[in-house]
Amino acid sequence: MATYKEAGVDIRMGDECSRIAYEAAKSTFPSRDGMIGRPVVQEGGFSGAMDFGDFYLVQNDDGIGTKMAVAIQTEKYETMGYDLVAMVADDAICVGAEVVSISNTIDVEKIDKSVISDLMKGLKEACKEQKIVVPGGEIAELGTMINGYVWNATAIGIVEKDKFITGQNIEPGDPIIGLYSDMFRSNGMTLVRHILSENLGQQWYNVEFENGTTWGEVVLTPTKIYHNAVLKMIGRYKQPRLIDVKAIAHITGGGLPGNIIRIVKAKGLGAKLDNLPEPQKAGNIITGEVIYIDKFGNLITNILPALTLSGYNFESIKLTVGDTTIQGISTTFSDVQKGEPLMYISSTGYLEIGINGGNAAQHWELAVGSPVVI
Repeated sequence: MATYKEAGVDIRMGDECSRIAYEAAKSTFPSRDGMIGRPVVQEGGFSGAMDFGDFYLVQNDDGIGTKMAVAIQTEKYETMGYDLVAMVADDAICVGAEVVSISNTIDVEKIDKSVISDLMKGLKEACKEQKIVVPGGEIAELGTMINGYVWNATAIGIVEKDKFITGQNIEPGDPIIGLYSDMFRSNGMTLVRHILSENLGQQWYNVEFENGTTWGEVVLTPTKIYHNAVLKMIGRYKQPRLIDVKAIAHITGGGLPGNIIRIVKAKGLGAKLDNLPEPQKAGNIITGEVIYIDKFGNLITNILPALTLSGYNFESIKLTVGDTTIQGISTTFSDVQKGEPLMYISSTGYLEIGINGGNAAQHWELAVGSPVVI
């Protein structure tokens, strides 16, 4: 089974560098003590937050990663803006924030007017749909310092303090609702590209998937943006909350193990997901890691209080917002004790995640069906 390590991505080193960066960031927090904009410490959070009186200002950064390489290979850029918005807006929604603005930076080897026009087309359409403005950005022509395009963004959101989602009230037995996605999310694309290249050759993006559609077109399917749909449940700024969501995890490149663990480890809890779908097959390409990290991994997992959702049939729950319908599955939290599986994925769709003595993210390269006991 192909792994991120084989694709050239060192997940453990990335995690370590993220910890170094966050420790450096935290050292700046005291500079705002007693002033407006005092930071809120969130270990493992998806967004940073600052205190602005009766609300928190939320800020986070991300990019579309190596999905841009597929756009370059296929010369199709029109929908990349949806991927960019999804990566930052769906991080901000994890704390309940309504994103109000996105700024973006494009680093490019040599500027091409038509490519920039296509990129901006997708960005403006995605932002209009999500009721987000783009107050500014930057295009930097870097010559030989870069190959192709790198597109990153910063999202700014707001959330009332009493609606700020922290996960601190998660309890064993709370149900988890997983929201399906149409295709691979933008983060995690290095592994997807590696597997397709290994199985279909270097020109995999030109290989037919089915009915005249190429693999390149399939992989470029725009990332589904959950921001509006989740706001429908938890309410925009100053709007009432319809469902009391306890925690939200945005599942992207780190997959289920690397992201769910971020919202439960502070309380020493784990997650048992025993209603996952079977891995999907595409010709002779089948891999548990791609399915669980990048296909079914395209979820926002909502840990919801059982009483609030009593009466719902979790296996058939659907959330419809405009033209977007998200169907979910659910399971429950369970305590994970030392000596029990840290993570377990079986071929019938079963995943168990815990902490107690180890980092779940380090086990994500396991073959389907392999348990880890620590």
